[in-house]
Amino acid sequence: MQITDNKFSTKNTPVDFDAVTRQIKKMGLENIGEASIREIVKIIHDIEEETGTEYIRLDMGVPGLDPPNAGIEGEIQALRSGVASKYPNIEGIPEIKTEIARFAKLFMDIDVNEQSCVPTVGSIQGSYAAFLVNGNLASQKNTTLFIDPGFPVQKLQKQILNQNIESFDVYDYRGDKLRDKLETYLQKGHISDIVYSNPNNPSWIAFTDKELSIIAEMADKYNAVVIEDLAYFGMDFRNDISVPGEPPFQPTIAKYTDNYIILISGSKSFSYAGQRIAAMIISDALYSKHFPRLKTMFNASEFGHAILYGVLYSLTAGVPHSIQKGFAAILKAVNNGEYNFVQGVLPYRDKAAKLKKLFKKYGFDIVYEYDEGDQPVADGFYFTISYKNMDGSELLEHLLYYGISTITLKITGSDRNEGLRICVSQVREDQLSELEYRLRLFQEHH
Repeated sequence: MQITDNKFSTKNTPVDFDAVTRQIKKMGLENIGEASIREIVKIIHDIEEETGTEYIRLDMGVPGLDPPNAGIEGEIQALRSGVASKYPNIEGIPEIKTEIARFAKLFMDIDVNEQSCVPTVGSIQGSYAAFLVNGNLASQKNTTLFIDPGFPVQKLQKQILNQNIESFDVYDYRGDKLRDKLETYLQKGHISDIVYSNPNNPSWIAFTDKELSIIAEMADKYNAVVIEDLAYFGMDFRNDISVPGEPPFQPTIAKYTDNYIILISGSKSFSYAGQRIAAMIISDALYSKHFPRLKTMFNASEFGHAILYGVLYSLTAGVPHSIQKGFAAILKAVNNGEYNFVQGVLPYRDKAAKLKKLFKKYGFDIVYEYDEGDQPVADGFYFTISYKNMDGSELLEHLLYYGISTITLKITGSDRNEGLRICVSQVREDQLSELEYRLRLFQEHH
């Protein structure tokens, strides 16, 4: 449905109606609900340029907090020491490998060799490398199973690699139901790896230990690698995991299987997004496991060797030296108990609570409202909304006229086509009153 056919087109919307309509048409999309995050960002940028009206940005998961000082100082010292003239180690400088392994022990309670801890240029590079290697382990296994909803870019990576995808929305398959659902896919024998985020982007549900053990059981039964994306490490704020070496710990698949790759982003939990760094943790058993088919493509059959010297070397030849130093300094401060990274990102929790209250006040519903066992999902980086009698595409388009930008759940693999994802990170405190005004006006017009 085009917005220009709607009766509210005669209303006085907060953003110039004709300008919004013009910029939406200029993007050339048949359905704006299928727009990628970056396409939405482009539309908003162009509307703001034309009208001078500032949007309330709920679209892109851009961290909105200052980076830890330890990272900044670590990079400055590294640059002053002359590292800019040296190539970094592809496998990671010793300091960062040490701190990643320490972090895994102190905050996940898992033991992993430093060799198996590798810095990557963001988790996006880590997942790309994992997909490329996992998709070549066995000739009949060429498909990734996405436990959705999830991060749309990972599906784009699979498309670029010309690899296949299967997916399902997990919301109706929590607890014991998850086992049978997974088996319907895995028993076909074509699944190379299983991907999920925890807490989940965009629904913010969090898998329980029982569910993680089920995923591990199925992965072991059908010999699939689990890619556990922990982009929002420790941000299920219902459980404080911030004390090094003391429970509770971050729930992880590594407790239940050796068929795992864990991705820990520096972007969200550590507010280090601009430096493009993450940690890839490969289980020691998987790292050293040999797959004859890998030798054809990578000249080596060992899994870890293929990841490092086959893929990461060919993509970027390592993470920039100073950035490794900076992230190592952050992790060291966290591991030593000098910097509480969970406390550092609590503003997201507090902001989510305020935004949820506003949306509910003006007639919106939370789409993914409950976790396993009917426990309300935590307040965190994301939440999801819907509005009566509107699908997600229509709702997204209408909200653009009110200076509010989001993305649809449809592009995340969700079955909930009525929903939108709300990211709280870019909203400033001084915008909350304006958001309330725009939501109130939206409700009046609809």
